[in-house]
Amino acid sequence: MIEHSNVSLADLLDRRADGHEPAPEAVLTALFEGGAFVPVTDTGSVMFLPDDKQPPTLLGFTDAALGTQLLPAAAGMVHCDAARLRDILEKTGVAVLGVRSGNGQAIFPEQVLRDWATYGSGAEMKLDWSTDPVAVALRDALARRVREFPAVRSAWVAHVRWPTSGEEQLMLHVAVDEDLPSASANRLMQILLREEVELGPKHSKVGMLALNTTTHAETIAELDHQGLDTVRHDPESGQVQVISREYDDPSTAPAKDAAPQPRPKRRWFGRS
Repeated sequence: MIEHSNVSLADLLDRRADGHEPAPEAVLTALFEGGAFVPVTDTGSVMFLPDDKQPPTLLGFTDAALGTQLLPAAAGMVHCDAARLRDILEKTGVAVLGVRSGNGQAIFPEQVLRDWATYGSGAEMKLDWSTDPVAVALRDALARRVREFPAVRSAWVAHVRWPTSGEEQLMLHVAVDEDLPSASANRLMQILLREEVELGPKHSKVGMLALNTTTHAETIAELDHQGLDTVRHDPESGQVQVISREYDDPSTAPAKDAAPQPRPKRRWFGRS
């Protein structure tokens, strides 16, 4: 069992006790990035409230000890990351998700949860290698700037498409050796889009999804086998490794005498 609490989510929910209402998008982002602890029965099944005769409500807690304290009927608390939360939402017909922290709570109806599972940071997405000039620029900028962020271990640049909606954009997956939400990944994203890469009208979205090197080890392994442009960083030696199909296929590289492409005026409505 993961014993670390979702500090970021707890902080957002606790602010309600002080009269500060967090944005629903921020709460959902913290939930899907850091996960939550859900109660289970003695057989290991997820516990719903009130019972099977009514539309089920899924309870989530920012801390396992808190969940045990507030719901002593549960046999235990199991940490659910974004993938497991999404699986529960899709397969159990959950009508409401209630998330509790020490001093606050948030309640999300079914439609909000399903919209977020479709379009938010926990959504299922199809990843492909991209030769888009902006994708290449992001890869090269990562290679230049990643040493400034010791917690960042790897980054992948991809073209993503959500099959359900058909929405497409560029996406950075960033593996970090620190708790989520990742301050390092967020800061890296800000620097890339403010100082390194300018976006034009055709690139209204560049997203970022941070992954923890331990919690999301399986996802990271999958990313390494998808043939995406990859930047790896060893903070101890300072070495940066860039992996790209471009280096294996010279036809994808621009001609030596080709004129450099102008940098379009930046527009960014990114997800993070």
